[in-house]
Amino acid sequence: MADIDYTLERQITLKALAKALSRGFSPIVEVESMDGIYTVRFHHANGTTELADDKGRTRTFLGTGEIRELLGGVGLTHGVLTWTDQCGDEMIGVEGKAMTPDEMLANGTRISFR
Repeated sequence: MADIDYTLERQITLKALAKALSRGFSPIVEVESMDGIYTVRFHHANGTTELADDKGRTRTFLGTGEIRELLGGVGLTHGVLTWTDQCGDEMIGVEGKAMTPDEMLANGTRISFR
């Protein structure tokens, strides 16, 4: 990983992301679906950074088309689509175990931004 990883905070704007990418930042891109609302996270050597707007709020999307255009526009080519879902059903006594972030990435669907 590039030195830029050491300066990333919990959130990053699209403009800061473009600058980081031009300096060698090479994250694993996660697009997480939560009941039809999508967020974007970047996994890197020192943790996870979330895509935010200029006011520091997490950017949310109602579909993947805008995400594809934004991230493709700054040079990213692909990512992993993950989802947050219930893992059990307490109404009928079915217990479940929530997936870890690593399991979500490993079992997600590869998507393209081009």
